[in-house]
Amino acid sequence: MPPLPVPPCCSLLCLTRQTAPRPPQALDFSGSCTCSLRKGSLQGTPCRRSCLGLGGGGAQEAGPSTAAKGSAIAKIVGGNAGRLAHFDPRVTMWVFEEDVGGRKLTEIINTQHENVKYLPGHKLPPNVVAVPDVVQASADADILIFVVPHQFIGKICDQLKGHLKADAIGLSLIKGVDEGPDGLKLISEVIGERLGIPMSVLMGANIANEVADEKFCETTIGCKDLAQGQLLKELMQTPNFRVTVVQEVDTVEICGALKNIVAVGAGFCDGLGFGDNTKAAVIRLGLMEMIAFAKLFCHGPVSSATFLESCGIADLITTCYGGRNRKVAEAFARTGKSIEQLEKEMLNGQKLQGPQTAQELHSILQHKGLVDKFPLFMAVYKICYENHPVSEFICCLQNHPEHS
Repeated sequence: MPPLPVPPCCSLLCLTRQTAPRPPQALDFSGSCTCSLRKGSLQGTPCRRSCLGLGGGGAQEAGPSTAAKGSAIAKIVGGNAGRLAHFDPRVTMWVFEEDVGGRKLTEIINTQHENVKYLPGHKLPPNVVAVPDVVQASADADILIFVVPHQFIGKICDQLKGHLKADAIGLSLIKGVDEGPDGLKLISEVIGERLGIPMSVLMGANIANEVADEKFCETTIGCKDLAQGQLLKELMQTPNFRVTVVQEVDTVEICGALKNIVAVGAGFCDGLGFGDNTKAAVIRLGLMEMIAFAKLFCHGPVSSATFLESCGIADLITTCYGGRNRKVAEAFARTGKSIEQLEKEMLNGQKLQGPQTAQELHSILQHKGLVDKFPLFMAVYKICYENHPVSEFICCLQNHPEHS
């Protein structure tokens, strides 16, 4: 089987903490950092390098939405790193090199300060520097932010392994799950184990173009170390991008993955001609299954309050009304075309997250003998992969055990 191509957008945010004040004009992009962030410490000599690794283009499987999201995050991080004395201003953005109008994409970003292919019309701060080599982009990084489709994360970790600072920390914006030998494997766990760094996650109702347009939204950071969580909040928060920090990392991440399955179900209902009442039921029943799944598979505590954060109900509502999963699922129900054909026609060949996650969950739940406990999730799987009729999804809602 040929190796997966490198995706167009990855985010590896590598920022450093700075203890000594720096004048606004003193933008020294050279040097290295010796401060320690692993325990949330803000002590050490001034940090001179902050790096953000983000991809910019190259593989259809990753898709423009991921690249747009990575660039939107780069805009936020670059602005905060340049403004706050806590961080060295330089932010490096990993961009998988490609040709755009006869010029290298990295060259365009570094001269025009705009990702003209994936986030046109939005200027990036001048301290965001596009780098085509992922190892070089992450050199001396203290904080790495990952924004990449989850099927590519193993390849990227293999490239980075052995090249990171010993006390680096990571923040994952990746929405998906992996199947390990013992069942569920969260993407942050995969990254943390492969790279040997502590991981936090960021999830929420954050459509990339709206974030880049600076339209108000909220997001959730899941971080076990509250000092590190506060550091990441300072890095990410703006007046229109408000951040809440919770310690239930697993719950936050599972919300980000499972909501895509529910959104597929919402799209089925739209395609079948059902209304908002039906979609509200899909959202409620889907949320109930998300909570039940989290209680079964999360390693730590699971509180209902976390599902009331942006990572939970807010992201679920947004995705069920406006996301790609809903849109393609509606077309699937209306046209009878396969998911694969619609991916080619509507997403330029990139893979839809909801069906993939449903397939991964089916394997995990089947292994545990729990398939019958999650009828909505499994109805999406059967319709997408076992040729069950779309109308069966309505039967699932009518006979859901929540009504017994």
